[in-house]
Amino acid sequence: MADEKQEKKPRAAKGSKKGGGEEAPKAKVVSNTTAIAPRFIAKYKETVVPALVKQFSYTNPNQVPTLKKIVINMGLGAAVTNPKIVDAAVEELRAITGQKPIVTRSKKAIASFKLRAGIPIGAMVTLRRARMWEFLDRLISLALPRTRDFRGVSRKAFDGKGNYTLGLREQIIFPEINYDRIDVIKGLNISLVTSANNDEEGRALLQHLGMPFRAA
Repeated sequence: MADEKQEKKPRAAKGSKKGGGEEAPKAKVVSNTTAIAPRFIAKYKETVVPALVKQFSYTNPNQVPTLKKIVINMGLGAAVTNPKIVDAAVEELRAITGQKPIVTRSKKAIASFKLRAGIPIGAMVTLRRARMWEFLDRLISLALPRTRDFRGVSRKAFDGKGNYTLGLREQIIFPEINYDRIDVIKGLNISLVTSANNDEEGRALLQHLGMPFRAA
């Protein structure tokens, strides 16, 4: 009678396949895609900067004005009686800019307008860096030419410090907006904030970028 214990089979090593073969290591997925810089960044560096240096005789590259940010704002007075209009405005601004807007609220109560403090009355987005340049490209190249009876934008809507505010009556000029899903036509204000020292420099910057100003 054999008292010897049966030898236990060694456990397979972790990660090895049944049958003795080792599992092949998983290949790492490497993406070869690279982010493409907005074309208006190249336009600014290659075309606008030399033109401004020549026009204003700048001696230091830091003197050349540039675009710092773009603020898009929808003021919605109708939201006092129809709060759902704010939700629609948020989604439309998100589609137009590719960035989540913030909801703006009233700071004061005005009884004559049935306005209470703290209720939503608009939506706003602030764009910087790449998204700012991409939006400006689409605004100048696609949206403004779609404006009904478009003859150019005003040359006078500057604030004295080189910043420009453009008022649009209809959000539907942006191709990202589906016209069939729009219940209410909404206007919006677009503020272009620059590093220019005065309106002349700010106007020259936007003009070289392609802003279609009306003839004086």
